[in-house]
Amino acid sequence: MFKSLAVVLISTILACKSEVKKPESTSDSLSIEISRILEDSISIRAIDFKNKKYWFAGSNGKYGHINDLTDSVTMHQIEIKNNLEFRSLATTENYTYILTAGNPALIYKIPHKNGVPQLVYSEKGESVFYDSMKFWNDNEGIALGDPQNTCFSIIKTIDGGETWEKLKCEAMPEALPGEAAFAASNSNLKIYKNYVWFVTGGKHSRVFHSENKGQNWKVYNTPIISGQQMTGIYAIDFYDENLGTIIGGDWNNKNFKKNNIAITTDGGIKWQLLSNETGPGYCSDIIFVPETKGQELLAVGSPGIWWSGNQGKNWKKLSDEGFYTVEMISSNEGVLAGHHKVSRFKIKRWVFN
Repeated sequence: MFKSLAVVLISTILACKSEVKKPESTSDSLSIEISRILEDSISIRAIDFKNKKYWFAGSNGKYGHINDLTDSVTMHQIEIKNNLEFRSLATTENYTYILTAGNPALIYKIPHKNGVPQLVYSEKGESVFYDSMKFWNDNEGIALGDPQNTCFSIIKTIDGGETWEKLKCEAMPEALPGEAAFAASNSNLKIYKNYVWFVTGGKHSRVFHSENKGQNWKVYNTPIISGQQMTGIYAIDFYDENLGTIIGGDWNNKNFKKNNIAITTDGGIKWQLLSNETGPGYCSDIIFVPETKGQELLAVGSPGIWWSGNQGKNWKKLSDEGFYTVEMISSNEGVLAGHHKVSRFKIKRWVFN
């Protein structure tokens, strides 16, 4: 009997040890380390990573890339009479594309082989304003702009940006009065395989969705705050075709923490509010942290940086330093861009034995 009891006690102790050996990451076991890479008198709202380089584009016609291995910066400027405001950028295996916000809309194609920018698209008009751009591969790309006539502006290319075709309004759900998109972080447009989503704000906060690279679209309502010019959804990210998240808020009241973050598990049809009044306020970007199976989220905005380890149910503020946009290449490192700066960051985790 005593021998059996001893065996049971030893087994119980070993089981308890195995349970606490590798706990899940918690807010108490995580912090962030930020180091400046670039300081310049430009605003940077678009970054992308490819072939060990972080490409960025900003105001004053400036763009460039940062070597991930050395942190060396290569900066270029496209000089024309009017200062160009680049707020959209997409990088493929062999090319980088940059797109201006405002009138006129200009897309430049930059071959990685020689680095010489080529103007491949131009559009003029009082209501022309493009917000974001993504590419599936070297040939196929899509860009989103504010409404013209009765629909949002969607332009697509299938030949590497050499030619672009604007989607006809008949193929799109109508834009509602006072509905627009925000060019805050190049993140209000998301692609995953053949799927495409984009988000809106202003008088209405909705999610538009296509399952065939933008040929046909459906639109869904969300519970995100709306009604004013600067309210709504600012960014969207998807882990796969079903699990997605959106974030935004009220740009004029950045500490307002109600109705500004939501999650979906059905591809964007239905949205559930997250951490209402307990998480971050206004944010311009949000991403699923790589290599965390869709569990961790990172949100950034001018008021700071926040992290969640349980799909947005709970949040920890990691920094008061503000940024506009974020790109991560692993679960622990990435780059942040914002007003006059680009910074590298590392998430530090501790596992207690």
